[in-house]
Amino acid sequence: MTDEGRNREGSPPGTWPEVLAVFLKLGLTSFGGPVAHLGYFHTEFVERRRWLDERSYVDLVALCQFLPGPASSQVGIGTGLLRAGLPGAFAAWAGFTLPSAIALVLFAYGVGALESALGSGWLHGLKIAAVAVVAQAVWGMARSLCPDRPRATLAVLAAVVVLLVPSAWGQIGAIAAGGLIGVALWREGGSAPGSALHVPVGRTFALGSLALFFVLLAGLPLLAAALPSQALALFDSFYRSGSLVFGGGHVVLPLLQAEVVPPGWVSNDAFLAGYGAAQAVPGPLFTFAAYLGAVMGPQPNGWAGATLCLVAVFLPSFLLVFGALPFWAALRGEPRAQAALRGINAAVVGLLLAALYRPVWVSAITAPVDFALAIAAFLALALWKWPPWLVVVLAALAGGLIGR
Repeated sequence: MTDEGRNREGSPPGTWPEVLAVFLKLGLTSFGGPVAHLGYFHTEFVERRRWLDERSYVDLVALCQFLPGPASSQVGIGTGLLRAGLPGAFAAWAGFTLPSAIALVLFAYGVGALESALGSGWLHGLKIAAVAVVAQAVWGMARSLCPDRPRATLAVLAAVVVLLVPSAWGQIGAIAAGGLIGVALWREGGSAPGSALHVPVGRTFALGSLALFFVLLAGLPLLAAALPSQALALFDSFYRSGSLVFGGGHVVLPLLQAEVVPPGWVSNDAFLAGYGAAQAVPGPLFTFAAYLGAVMGPQPNGWAGATLCLVAVFLPSFLLVFGALPFWAALRGEPRAQAALRGINAAVVGLLLAALYRPVWVSAITAPVDFALAIAAFLALALWKWPPWLVVVLAALAGGLIGR
């Protein structure tokens, strides 16, 4: 086993600088939205570096799909935690988040070069690259997690549910139904859920994190109402937005718009301009909060406002991952939980399959040349094993040349 793949049982853990370096590369190259991010993570941490095995990774994805907040960022935080403890969790978040956050703050200050450099053709190429990344993730996960007809059927049914009920409730319902079906069909026998997850935080710390999450969720509105502080009002608004969002980064946008536009903190034109710029940068869409903090009318704004809003919107993700992962790691070893996880894993494959069609496919493949470029990108990823960042760059260049 290489030095990169040493997070298995009995192997020495990694270090936070190692985690920071890997996630910084992902933060600079992970275009395509949260579903594509999961594909990048799968390639990097399961296939290439072997920090997690297949089932452990999908179990982590399933947990983060259940939790409110940005699922891909939470998977990154959980991966960093498992690899290098609490410093690794913060390093993973910083590496994956700060590149896009800094780019959006610069855009807020009037640096429009990023938007002009990534015109419609370049952006279209990035969307096509996301098709290839997600398709590779679906293909690889389906081969290992849906190896028989019952689980393959369950994955397809989960995809049908999510496509017919295109909301966070459809996703949560599909995962929950997958778990129940798994318990009914695979209560006995079956393979183990992969290597043990050695979570480097205890249950006392986990309970404290969950308690703090709920205390802040209930207490911040009361505190903001009692104290006339704009900074406190901002922190409360963005913390609640990060706490109550199911379904990924795009779902947070209407919540944030309702929080910042009606009070007059941000104009609707500035909000929409920032949303457009957020599509052109890699990393999590939740970094849009940094842009909003920077363009705020009332102080704090600028870099101070960006930092405050960014911390507030991501803080719930840290508390929920720290609070849930230790119990999840213990629960997944129980026979009934193993059966549920087999069904949940198949349902997660179905969720990715549905996401491959909508929003990834329908927003990217609009002409035969798009399909041809997507096939070439998939070939480069799946068979030639090119690194995802290179495929993303080449797809963006191809999109720019095509001029779509």
